[in-house]
Amino acid sequence: MRKPRGVEPISWKAGRLRLLDQRKLPHKETWIGLRGAADTARAIRDMVVRGAPAIGVTAAFGLALEARRFRAGRVLEDFEKAARILKEARPTAVNLAWAIERQRQALVAASSGGEEPSPAAAARTLRTTAEDMFAADVAANRAMGAAGAPLLKGDVLTHCNAGALATAGYGTALGVIRASWEKGRRFGVYATETRPFLQGARLTSWELVKLGIPVTLVTDGMVGALLASGRIGAIVVGTDRTAANGDVANKIGTYTIAVLAKRHGIPFYVAAPTSSIDLGCATGADIPIEERSEREVTHIGGKRIAARGVSVFHPAFDVTPAELVTAIFTESGVVEGDYKRGLARAVAEARGMASAAGKALPKKARALRTAKRPVASKAAANKAAANKAVAKKTEKTASGKSARR
Repeated sequence: MRKPRGVEPISWKAGRLRLLDQRKLPHKETWIGLRGAADTARAIRDMVVRGAPAIGVTAAFGLALEARRFRAGRVLEDFEKAARILKEARPTAVNLAWAIERQRQALVAASSGGEEPSPAAAARTLRTTAEDMFAADVAANRAMGAAGAPLLKGDVLTHCNAGALATAGYGTALGVIRASWEKGRRFGVYATETRPFLQGARLTSWELVKLGIPVTLVTDGMVGALLASGRIGAIVVGTDRTAANGDVANKIGTYTIAVLAKRHGIPFYVAAPTSSIDLGCATGADIPIEERSEREVTHIGGKRIAARGVSVFHPAFDVTPAELVTAIFTESGVVEGDYKRGLARAVAEARGMASAAGKALPKKARALRTAKRPVASKAAANKAAANKAVAKKTEKTASGKSARR
């Protein structure tokens, strides 16, 4: 039997970045090539690529591409300009800011003797860090899938698209479903169509069909009747940003499903890579909610379906309170109960694993990735102080040109 073909939404080969255009799915599989920060930001904003982890990884590669245009002696200034363009593309997905900060730290670490790195050195550093982030995202998704898979019982409902298309290539919520199937469990998946952009109808259904996992499509308004029917044993969704207290921002309609799940006693799980957990965000009330164009609601496939002159309310995300979430799956394990403490521990453990992986790298590669080093001599101390000065300069540039969070 032929093995189902996986989905690869991001292609990085020989220094070229290409994205699978998700706006054209499921009818066409077309790829778009990107050249720098501006067109990468445009691709994120226009939803050529979407899903918090995929957005973060794409932005990291966008900065690596833009580094080819950095000017000698103005590397940090040019980096901050590119970072600002990318960060403004979509404000809700915390992975975007997270990826930019990871690249910023890598650039500071590559500085020597208080001097900015050369444009060529900056490009190498940003490229290597982006490649690391790509590999780490796939590994995190697989670990998260393995952690959450045993908790899925019966048929499963999912919302929006939190599959390979939303990540570097495996999936968060769909990664949990895939992991369960790979362990030999057999069940059906119900996917909401996810108005107004139809990610469930266009993307989740397409992915599951490719994977050979039975999928049934329902409209968003059918969820109440579906849950009341007793057909669903578990619900699993992704997240664009999870606050420190466990409140979850995800695609609009998620909150409604969580309320219905509580009413019918059905477990409501969230698959959240630690890169999407924002410990600096106390509660869901602090999460910025993106509002998108009226046209996405009034038109389908380029054709108007609503009366002319009608007003539109179109938040792209809603916030589900932590009290409605049964458990959160992370690459560090399953978090339930005290989310504030559990999420902080999960993030710390994930960072510890990433640090251990960095130490296992060859010495030359590790030098590009380590932001802080033990100071073993006066020369080393001087170098550390110089790097700190560069870091301060970077922070000053960033704060002077602050972007919307």
